[in-house]
Amino acid sequence: MSSSKGTLFTVSAPSGAGKTSLVEALVQRNNSLCVSISHTTRPRRPGEENGVNYHFVSDAVFVAMLEQSQFLEHALVFENRYGTSQVWVEEQLARGVDVILEIDWQGAAQVKRQMPQSCAIFILPPSREALAQRLTSRGQDEANVIQYRLAEAVDEMSHYIESDYLVVNRDFDLALNELSGIILSQRLRTERQLEPLDGLLQELLN
Repeated sequence: MSSSKGTLFTVSAPSGAGKTSLVEALVQRNNSLCVSISHTTRPRRPGEENGVNYHFVSDAVFVAMLEQSQFLEHALVFENRYGTSQVWVEEQLARGVDVILEIDWQGAAQVKRQMPQSCAIFILPPSREALAQRLTSRGQDEANVIQYRLAEAVDEMSHYIESDYLVVNRDFDLALNELSGIILSQRLRTERQLEPLDGLLQELLN
């Protein structure tokens, strides 16, 4: 087991900003980087798998886990509950694995309070028009739901100031490169370099 702990990243964005696609590509590009699979009471969408996209649970099960303090963070979003397993996250970090949480601003704020050393990233759309277009092109929601999500997005985006890094998803490849740069910057922090560079440091200083 590595004595160098991994970094916990939170990635937040309004619905339709491209967060999920960017995080999936980021994980494929980077080694020792994984995404936490949240528990949720939200119904499964077409193509989603239990234990892959989310751990889909009933409201009763979620509340029981909440009462047992099993969540690092939890939130009520669009009338559905979401939560992150604290034990699983801590196990990955202890192994030196970097963990990404795809969560809303409420969850990111909870994580930051409990783990101030975590790195908060917020993804913005290039414009409101682009955000509306992305939500509509999904073809998954009714028009009234899309309008509701757009209204909620304005409130969500107002919390950008609470993040450590801001990425605007104007161009997918550019945004992906910027996210990769953030991951790399955290891995190059001195405290994480002490173990892998121990031999070199001993040679240079002795």
